Amino acid sequence: MAQEDDTEKTLDPSQKRLQEAIERGDVVKSQEVSTWFLMAGATLIVMAFSGTMSSGVLTTLRGLIAHSYDIRVEGPGFIGVLARLGRELILAIGLPLSLLVLAALAGTLIQHPLVWSTEALQPKLSKLSPAAGLERLFSTQTLAHFGKGLAKLGLLGVIIGALLWPERFRLEGLVSLDPAAMLPFTHALAVKVLGTVVAVLAVIAALDYFFQYRQWYERQKMSVAELKEEFKQTDGDPAVKGKIKQIRQSRARKRMMAAVKTASVVITNPTHYAVALRYERGMNAPVCVAKGVDLIARRIREVANENGIPIVENPPLARAVYGTVEIDQEIKPEHYKAVAEVIGYVMRLNRSFAGRR
Repeated sequence: MAQEDDTEKTLDPSQKRLQEAIERGDVVKSQEVSTWFLMAGATLIVMAFSGTMSSGVLTTLRGLIAHSYDIRVEGPGFIGVLARLGRELILAIGLPLSLLVLAALAGTLIQHPLVWSTEALQPKLSKLSPAAGLERLFSTQTLAHFGKGLAKLGLLGVIIGALLWPERFRLEGLVSLDPAAMLPFTHALAVKVLGTVVAVLAVIAALDYFFQYRQWYERQKMSVAELKEEFKQTDGDPAVKGKIKQIRQSRARKRMMAAVKTASVVITNPTHYAVALRYERGMNAPVCVAKGVDLIARRIREVANENGIPIVENPPLARAVYGTVEIDQEIKPEHYKAVAEVIGYVMRLNRSFAGRR
């Protein structure tokens, strides 16, 4: 049961997991957002450039028809005519088509940055399996996309039908109109229909993007085992870090015990706390060279006894100095007087001992 819980993907993905998904090409992708940008770009082109495009194309075709008797259709002459015709058409519709390409590119970039990944191109045996292909074809996701497409087409069909129904009699009369007189009406009607379609598609695109994002986020969820593995990769194996910490503490303890030999006095609790202080003439204040509790305190006392370092029992002072000063730091000013009395007492003992010798 514990193993099942560890492998169940219920945890939110880390930022590293999300970034790795993007790098391998697994990104949020809503086709509806791309469709909306294309439709919005097409609507903008119809509104802003339809007159320019139609007049440019019309001028080119009029010139082609008017001088059709001069066109040479044999040899390189015909190729030159086609090249000229192509250049004029490109000049007429090149800018609108460029805007349409930019709109398609914006539909992708607004969802995710450009990703260069070859993982999707790598051959997979599962893609060659007919059973796997049928499973993908009739999967829940495929059926959901099919149903969504039908619903969208039905909705847009109803909306476009509602817009065109009041204009049905005018549409019937277009067949008898001159093309030049037909263009203003068809342009206004096209802008009206496209504008409505863009507004409806904006709502559909927003809902679909939210749905696609939630699906993508759910795919990236992690299990407890995956989270532990990622923690090991990013912050290191906890066992190794614990071992390194233990080694560092051991080395620091050895250095501290070696520093006890340089102490002037060791103040004790007498059994639970021990603080070794060093003071020499010219120093601003005594410096703590070692401190510890329980086993470490006992070891400090042993080293002090082995090296003839005076040990003074003063429980309140030992606890106070232990809690306020770190190793290699000077004692706090509020402890100057009490420590000075201890060091003075030790110095008098040393002078008395030296006198007796």
